[in-house]
Amino acid sequence: MSLSGDARSDHGSAASAVADDLAQLILGELAPGQSLPSEADLAERYSVSRLTIREAVKLLAGRGLLELARGRRAMVREPDGSAFTDFLTSIVRTDPKGLFDLVEVRLSLEVQSATLAAKRANRAGIVAIENALQGMRDAVGDSPDFADEAAEASFHSFDFGFHEAVALASGNRVLGYLFEAMAVPLREGFFISQRGHADRGHTPQDTIAAHQRILDCIREGNGRAAAEAMRMHLRDTERDIRMAVTKMAQSPVRS
Repeated sequence: MSLSGDARSDHGSAASAVADDLAQLILGELAPGQSLPSEADLAERYSVSRLTIREAVKLLAGRGLLELARGRRAMVREPDGSAFTDFLTSIVRTDPKGLFDLVEVRLSLEVQSATLAAKRANRAGIVAIENALQGMRDAVGDSPDFADEAAEASFHSFDFGFHEAVALASGNRVLGYLFEAMAVPLREGFFISQRGHADRGHTPQDTIAAHQRILDCIREGNGRAAAEAMRMHLRDTERDIRMAVTKMAQSPVRS
């Protein structure tokens, strides 16, 4: 890549252009843990100053692609979902529509996860799903509701663990990665949906029953039934969130 004179005249544009090209190199050719070529080599390659290279490297570090450390070359980072997590958490916290956007994404991802888990899950995968469901049961006990905030937090933690275990049991690494990246916003969404769930006259036991239906279908190896059970559960979650958001909008604002 050789940058035009116009690009070189605008330092910010030059750094951005170099960063975009370097990103393709990182994603296509370099493995996590590998170092970038030296600043001098990169400056020669792109026909820009070493200062421009430093700015481009900083941009890529900001995107989570590179790890910077004093006294050594920039190194390719192991991929993680931090940027995706931050984005989802932000929209869930600041915009009620973000909750519904997240449910729509979950419908696409988790229906597929359940379908694949029914076809591919090994014994270890089934056990992980079973353990998460048992954790949900233990958190609520025989009570129709949560004993305290700690019990509710534990319930939602195991609820997330259930859905994550289904994603991992699908055998699809991308699904597992995406679900891990959604952990924080999903847990926050669970607390909100639980409010609507209760307002609609349902209990945590109903949630457990819905999860049990999903597990039963996966155990049976019935992908179509597992997909439908997951779809029904998430549609019910969407109704819970709608109820909670409506009630929050109707509550008087306290000064």
